Amino acid sequence: MPSTFIALAAGNTRTRVGLVREFELDSAMSHENADPGAIVNAAAGLGGGPVVISSVNNPLAERLENLLRDEGRDVYRMGRDLPIAIANALEDDSTVGQDRLLSALGAFARAKQACVVVDAGTAVTVDFVDGEGVFQGGAILPGLRMMLRSLHERTAALPLLNPDPPLPGEPFGKDTPRAMRMGVFAAVRGAVRLLLERYAEAYEAYPQVIATGGDAPILFEGDEVVEHVVPDLQLLGIVESCRAAIESDDEA
Repeated sequence: MPSTFIALAAGNTRTRVGLVREFELDSAMSHENADPGAIVNAAAGLGGGPVVISSVNNPLAERLENLLRDEGRDVYRMGRDLPIAIANALEDDSTVGQDRLLSALGAFARAKQACVVVDAGTAVTVDFVDGEGVFQGGAILPGLRMMLRSLHERTAALPLLNPDPPLPGEPFGKDTPRAMRMGVFAAVRGAVRLLLERYAEAYEAYPQVIATGGDAPILFEGDEVVEHVVPDLQLLGIVESCRAAIESDDEA
C-alpha cells in the first residue's frame, strides 16, 4: 500500500478520521458513530487512496468497510490485513483492544522511552509500555460520561450531566451537579495517579505520561502528572503499523 492513505479509528462512540501523507498525519476530525455515511463522506473529503481501519466496534467497522468498498475504495483492516507493530507481554492478547495497542505504539514511537498511555474516551485505559517498546498491559475504568450516566440511571434524583470540568481550585462541590462532576473527574485523575505509582514501582523508574482520547484535554491539560496531551495517538499507531508493514515488504 502507498505511504499516503486515510486512517480511520472506529471507537465505541465516535470515529476519528485522518489524512496521512508520506507517513505523516496531516489532519484529523471526529464524527459520531450514529451516522456511518457522514464518516465515509469525511474520508472522501480528505481525498482518494486506500483506507486503513482500526476498530473496537466491529459492527461499525464492517458497515464502514462495505460503504467504502461500494465507493471503489481499497480498505485494509488492522489485525486482519495489517499487523499492529507492537510486541506485548500479555498472558492472553486475544481480547485486548486495538485502540490500546495502537495508542501505545503511537506513544512509544514518539517518546522513545517507557511511558504510561492514558486514553480517556468512553472508557479510560491506563497502559504501560516499557523501555523496549513492549506493551505490558494496564487498567480499564469507566469514562466520564459513563460514570455520569450511571449516577443518573441508578439513582432517583441525580441529573444527567455533560462532563464539564469542575471550577478550578474549588475544594467542595457546592451543589449536586458540581459535586457529581467533581467526583467523576477525581475518580479518573486519582486512578491515573495510583496506577502510575504502581507502574513506576514495578518498573523502578517514573515513566513519561501521555494522554489521548476525546476527554483528555478537559481532564489533563495543565496537569502536573500528565506531561503531554496528544489527540491522535491511535491514528499515529496506524501510521507506524503501516510504515512497519511496508518496510517488512521491502526487506522481503
